[in-house]
Amino acid sequence: MNRAALLIGVSEYEADLPSLLSARQDVIAIRQVLENPKIGGFNKIRELLDPDRQSMEEAIELLFGECGKDDLVLLFFSGHGIKDDRGRLYFATRYTRKTETGDLIRSTAVAANFVHEVMGNSRAKRQVIVLDCCFSGAFATGMSAKAGQTENIAADIKAQLESEGRAVLTSSTATQYSFEANQAESDLSIYTRYLIEGLSTGAADLDSDGVISIDELHEYARAKVQEAAPAMKPEIYAVREGYKIQIAKAPVGDPRLLYRKEVEELVRSSQGEISSLDRRILKVHAVNLKLNLQNVSEIEAEVLQPYQERKRRLQEYEQAWAEVVQQEAGVSEMTRTKLKRLQQALNLRDEDVAQIEAAMPIQERKPTSTPSPIPIPKPTPAPKTNPSSRSPQPTSNQRLGLISRPVSREQPPLISRLSRQQFLKWAGLGSAWFVTTLVVREIIRNTTPTSTSISVAAPKYTQPTEEVMNGIPLWKVDFETVIVNERGEVIDRPAKQANFFKEDLGNGVVLEMVKIPGGSFKMGSPETEKDRSDSESPQRTVNVPSFFIGKFAVTQAQYQAIMGNNPANFKVDKRPVETVSWSDAIEFCWKLSDWTSRTYRLPSEAEWEYACRAETTTPFHFGETITGALANYDARAVYRSEPKGEYRQQTTDVGTFPPNAFGLYDMHGNVWEWCADHWHENYQGAPIDGSAWLSDDQNASRLLRGGSWSFNPAYCRSAYRSYHVPASRNFTLGFRVVCVLA
Repeated sequence: MNRAALLIGVSEYEADLPSLLSARQDVIAIRQVLENPKIGGFNKIRELLDPDRQSMEEAIELLFGECGKDDLVLLFFSGHGIKDDRGRLYFATRYTRKTETGDLIRSTAVAANFVHEVMGNSRAKRQVIVLDCCFSGAFATGMSAKAGQTENIAADIKAQLESEGRAVLTSSTATQYSFEANQAESDLSIYTRYLIEGLSTGAADLDSDGVISIDELHEYARAKVQEAAPAMKPEIYAVREGYKIQIAKAPVGDPRLLYRKEVEELVRSSQGEISSLDRRILKVHAVNLKLNLQNVSEIEAEVLQPYQERKRRLQEYEQAWAEVVQQEAGVSEMTRTKLKRLQQALNLRDEDVAQIEAAMPIQERKPTSTPSPIPIPKPTPAPKTNPSSRSPQPTSNQRLGLISRPVSREQPPLISRLSRQQFLKWAGLGSAWFVTTLVVREIIRNTTPTSTSISVAAPKYTQPTEEVMNGIPLWKVDFETVIVNERGEVIDRPAKQANFFKEDLGNGVVLEMVKIPGGSFKMGSPETEKDRSDSESPQRTVNVPSFFIGKFAVTQAQYQAIMGNNPANFKVDKRPVETVSWSDAIEFCWKLSDWTSRTYRLPSEAEWEYACRAETTTPFHFGETITGALANYDARAVYRSEPKGEYRQQTTDVGTFPPNAFGLYDMHGNVWEWCADHWHENYQGAPIDGSAWLSDDQNASRLLRGGSWSFNPAYCRSAYRSYHVPASRNFTLGFRVVCVLA
């Protein structure tokens, strides 16, 4: 008894049809699962990539013609599906063409009724067809979309492919997208991605009997697809026992699978999130199943992925709508047409977009209480040397004493040839100048920033001896910092000492937490400070208890170790992680807390400024100004009388520049750093005990501090305040963590 499969993927088309890069990758990925003896166990597999009509028909005929009655036969097709003027289904080949009037030239495609005829002549009693394709053609030029025309896919398939013991799985209804726009060549189509996930992990074994049937696989993929792209509706059509055809084996009692199913159930009940109670439940299961942090993070990230994908799609539409709200007094017919196209491309339902638009009426305008940053150039992404994946949305706010909501006033730069959707995804939902004052220019990608910096004496470390806090040995470090005058000239090199402890994150990744002594300081800026804003007033004395804070902003290696993915644009392990939302940062703190049994959180705004100033009162902890040799920012702009410097156009490795007097690095520039506080327009009524200033508004904006690689020096001052929506992600947003040891 054989298990035979023909896997057809058509990515490239000679004329009329746009390329579908995912189709080729779909075939490669599905083969790996099917030929695995522990999963699919298929012993006869043939790939057919970008075939002509004759090759495709011949391969299909041989698949069904050479099998025996007890064989399982599977045909997988990923590519364009097209209907002719009579509504008959065809599968596009590499050379499929249309007439000048847009009608299909039938002789260039494979008719579904040909497949039906071949299947009808086959002796195999178990036949499975998987169609990851549309039933009409692609939508707009440049959009790698698979869409359809008819609403009755099941009826069409029944008319053309019905027979005993057969099952047909389809990726969507006739009018829905199956491929996303602008996919990377390594990506899979949404539908195939979840078919493979269900098979490879065993998660599609819904009844836990050790085998995955066709109906179980369909149900698993359908649920996942509709979480990621709610408008897509995968369907199944089966005849007689087709539903129960066993397509693969699944492990029974596997700890990873058991943990995964527990996560699936909890996430489903919490609508795509992991609550604090869920986290406690999962931690017990992880310990009982003897899973390590990496196993847990990978499983949770994969389970949360479709929910995060859906949130991303909703956020993209929300950002587009925000742009319309900011730029137009009303929605023109042309704008409404474009919004509809965006909705279709994002696979969102009418009810999804209606909720977004109702929450932000067209008359509404964004707040203007904070000074607007000036326009800045675009970034140059670093070489992708350490690719990674994406991250989940947290629900740990109450446990960490935090809450959430919108916005910041920064104006991020554009990347070259940035599409509308890419821009909206990247920019976030901040203020109007995100979308009204940007200038797009062509730049050379993959440039490496120079590392010009003022040299200081190498730090000298002393291993822990007797000094211990809460059972944690404290290291000592002797280091040198610098003070500059208004011309950016070094006028002093004070010697300093700090205590810190090391948190082992596994695989050689260490988090260093520096002890900040308690004390009092003047928070905010004096009225005489250059480029200050009213949001930095009134200055007041704040008392801050001792705490530990990250020596550096959280790096990509550290984020990967805890979260199991790396969302950064400038992918280098020793650089700060960016493209992280406030919610992502909270999730990181939460996971780190659970696995170290210590409380990690984001700093309060007062803690952040106190740590940044390090007992200074000048605009920068380095003195009256900064230079490009002291921090990573847009040093072409001058703050005082210092010389102009370079604009690196991307992040730099943490620790590249001198530390402040507390031993902290990159408190000015590199990446904006999230704080716990809600945004308030000034310090009237702010707490004076160093705690986070929160409100009852669960949707409040969150604070950002420190400036970034793309901002002028005024925005990198110790007192400068900015803010953004907690869900926003872009190339300039990072964070560092605080640990409080009682």
